[in-house]
Amino acid sequence: MSRLHILGDDHFHDHCGVFGVFGHPEAAKLTYLGLYGLQHRGQESAGIASADGADVHLHRALGHVQEIFTPDAIAKLPGQAAIGHTRYSTAGDNVLINAQPIMIDCNKGKLALGHNGNLTNALELRRRLEHRGSIFQTTSDTEVIVHLIARSSARNLPGALAEALNQVEGAYSLMVLTADEMYAIRDPRGFRPLILGRLDGAWVAGSETCAFDLIDAEYVREIEPGEMVRISRSGVESIRFAPEKQHQYCIFEHVYFSRPDSVVFGRPVNESRERLGRLLAREHPVEADIVTPVPDSGVPAAVGYAAESGIAFRMALIRNHYVGRTFIEPEQAIRDFGVKLKLNPVRRMLEGQRVVLVDDSIVRGTTSRKIVRLVREAGATEVHVRISCPPTISPCYYGVDTPRRDELIASHNSVEQIRKYLGADSLGYLSLQSLREAVEDTEGKFCTACYTGNYPTELVQLEVEAHRES
Repeated sequence: MSRLHILGDDHFHDHCGVFGVFGHPEAAKLTYLGLYGLQHRGQESAGIASADGADVHLHRALGHVQEIFTPDAIAKLPGQAAIGHTRYSTAGDNVLINAQPIMIDCNKGKLALGHNGNLTNALELRRRLEHRGSIFQTTSDTEVIVHLIARSSARNLPGALAEALNQVEGAYSLMVLTADEMYAIRDPRGFRPLILGRLDGAWVAGSETCAFDLIDAEYVREIEPGEMVRISRSGVESIRFAPEKQHQYCIFEHVYFSRPDSVVFGRPVNESRERLGRLLAREHPVEADIVTPVPDSGVPAAVGYAAESGIAFRMALIRNHYVGRTFIEPEQAIRDFGVKLKLNPVRRMLEGQRVVLVDDSIVRGTTSRKIVRLVREAGATEVHVRISCPPTISPCYYGVDTPRRDELIASHNSVEQIRKYLGADSLGYLSLQSLREAVEDTEGKFCTACYTGNYPTELVQLEVEAHRES
């Protein structure tokens, strides 16, 4: 009898994506399309809340956007305003009650809220709120914000939002919807992206420009760190709700997370990634016959590496894009089955070749090791691994699902030790200096905590909890 397996993964997971439309008769449909464009940011659950001027309606479920939002589901989301969320659980279990947007009816009225990011003091705040009588329905850190809003003494919602958000630490890009208003809010350090746009007189907001492209919306500007944009029938109001802090844009958005066709933090992602590859070729040159990426995320950097080095670019690994979350494996074990299910080598391109294998990162190293073996078994005479970012030595606490520190191979191994483990002929990581150069970070505006271990917020509580759970 065959066995059912969960497909293992050894990569950083996308966090979440948010999107919203205000002032359009097909707001829910456009939000569905926006989430479709942001599917790469979260594949566990999705939801849309709509508003018709009198009430807020909600539909959410586990699964992919296309599966969840059938024509019947969209038809039950009336109104000219809507917000949506697609989720990968960085905080809280993958269960329906943790799907977003979260909707509540409190003394500030009925509202829905979607969150991209992670709150570093959520546990402390949750315990304090529970001590005061709050009853939590989910395990998501986002619900902390909802309780803080409900308990605020402010007379209006903008004041309650400001009061609540000035108590939290960490990363948050938020979409909030009431019966007649929409809010787009970004944390004071700007960890996660959030942008504002226009569409046929309507306003749109979301995580990435690729979502705007799908619905022909015009990009207007980034929502600034520490800014709350309030959108109503009266127009758009910008509210500075928190003191300005040192900006800490997530640099990994440009290394891996964002879609390459997006503009994030004011810079085209594909340009950054090709630049990463060019700088990688300068820092770690090698005599080889072909450059091949680990698809899909390694493609732009491999293009840059090939262009800078003059070595031929070849797509010698083909990715199967139709692998589901589960699969049935034959009873007789197949070596490296999980990797083979996703990637297949083009043997005629690899046989007898010295190969530069380009990827965006190494996490635990287990998958990278299998890919190196796959390329060798396809006939490559040499395999030189090149990584378009520095070694990842620390977990992220700002909305990225990363393993614990002791599970990150680079946290306790040298580059040479990692090379031996991978079975590669050579291994080269991009330097932090070149990474900053690739994104033109001359003012230190990007967060690089995953490469340095230097966090911009207090993290003692999260470290304690992580060790308690391990």
